[in-house]
Amino acid sequence: MESYKSEFIDFMVESDVLKFGDFTLKSGRKSPFFMNAGAYVTGSQLKRLGEYYAKAIHDNYGDDFDVLFGPAYKGIPLAVVTAIAYSELYGKEVRYCSDRKEAKDHGADKGGFLGSSLKDGDRVVMIEDVTTSGKSMEETVPKVRGAADVEIVGLMVSLNRMEVGQGGKVSALDEIKEKYGFEGKAIVTMAEVTEYLYNREHNGRVVINDEIKAAIDKYYEEYGCK
Repeated sequence: MESYKSEFIDFMVESDVLKFGDFTLKSGRKSPFFMNAGAYVTGSQLKRLGEYYAKAIHDNYGDDFDVLFGPAYKGIPLAVVTAIAYSELYGKEVRYCSDRKEAKDHGADKGGFLGSSLKDGDRVVMIEDVTTSGKSMEETVPKVRGAADVEIVGLMVSLNRMEVGQGGKVSALDEIKEKYGFEGKAIVTMAEVTEYLYNREHNGRVVINDEIKAAIDKYYEEYGCK
């Protein structure tokens, strides 16, 4: 495992972003773990978050892209901090863009987007916190492709939950590739998280003990990718 991945797992736990217990997801699934990117709230946390995203994007997609697109609402700060980090780490200026839940009908920036406008020929990397079922892409992809003649290079999420998408056969990220034609990648996978944290003491406590590990295994028996 690359060092930035293990560091990112520690970072999620330290920031109280990755939790273990009993949670009901947006998809309706009952999950023993939950990731809430909205818990990154301080300047230092957001700086580090952008750096982890930038490193993962660089490793997976290289530098041949123009725009980071973060779907509203959680994707907005993700796109901003990653654009800043990309400039600092790799010396490349990329634009950020996000959609509005409701189009603005006044001012110089009226319309359905924040940040940079999308232009014909733009190569776009999408950014999200986590993709469970892939449902969010149903709203976002048509908006992006409808705004200009762009190419979506890929999607980067922080955590690949490694569970089946809406079709119930392949993973949400694989389903996105089949449906929309672009790759979906993650900074870390849930398998990497589980392997790294299982029975490992973290700040005086074991984050994934035998009981939690059993609950995770049971969850994947029902929703995991075959």
